[in-house]
Amino acid sequence: MDLIETFRQLVPVPIRRRITAPYWWWYNRARHQLAMPFDSRWRRSQARLPEFRNRHVGRRCFILGNGPSLKETNLGRLKDEFTFGLNRAYLLFSELGFTTNYLVIVNTLVVEQCADDLRQLAVPQFVTWRGRRWLGGDDHAIYLDTDYTGPETFATDVTGRVFEGSTVTFVAMQLAYYMGFEDVILIGVDHNFTTQGQPNVTVESQGDDPNHFSPDYFGKGFRWQLPDLEASERAYRLAKDAFEADGRRVRDATLDGKLQVFPKVDYDDLF
Repeated sequence: MDLIETFRQLVPVPIRRRITAPYWWWYNRARHQLAMPFDSRWRRSQARLPEFRNRHVGRRCFILGNGPSLKETNLGRLKDEFTFGLNRAYLLFSELGFTTNYLVIVNTLVVEQCADDLRQLAVPQFVTWRGRRWLGGDDHAIYLDTDYTGPETFATDVTGRVFEGSTVTFVAMQLAYYMGFEDVILIGVDHNFTTQGQPNVTVESQGDDPNHFSPDYFGKGFRWQLPDLEASERAYRLAKDAFEADGRRVRDATLDGKLQVFPKVDYDDLF
């Protein structure tokens, strides 16, 4: 048994968290912020982000979650719509015959393991600043100061801190708000995972992925973090309140989705 494992077994969780909190604050947050003023990639991203402010005022967009229901959704209808893809949504692109307008990736495990794929995509990619190590100076990467710790807030201006809300979907909603979209429609946000376990714990997939639209999404050997559905729901309510306070809306067109935060709408009735 190594020293770290001994520490975990001997020290109660509340004490362990208090002891390790300063380290994780430095490792996951402070050191990245300190690097911002000295890195040309951050300055370039900050210069580019205002280009997207209110770019799509009054329009509608679709945010594609990555749940299995996407396999039952006629995605061909989205060819002429504004779309956000999330994480490995690019696995759909060859089948669709078109790409989403934007791609959003905020989990560092996804960035690390998919960096080679992401660098091949000629799509604007909004990426957590923590992922710069793997993407480097990729011209398509636009870095965001995303944070998965509190306070839990909805950012109407994504040039500052962007709370992750335990789901990349929430970050996409904040980007959609910043871009001025009036009607945001969710599809593929099944909000239901076959794989169970303690939220946010990193696991390694032992076979085909049953939780997403493709068995290769988090296929065998892929490291990923188990979902925190309760935390995601808290974030979704923040999004709902922010959009409605500004006379805008978020609707859920996911086929048989389990999420109950947003008004439901029939996907076929949208066209």
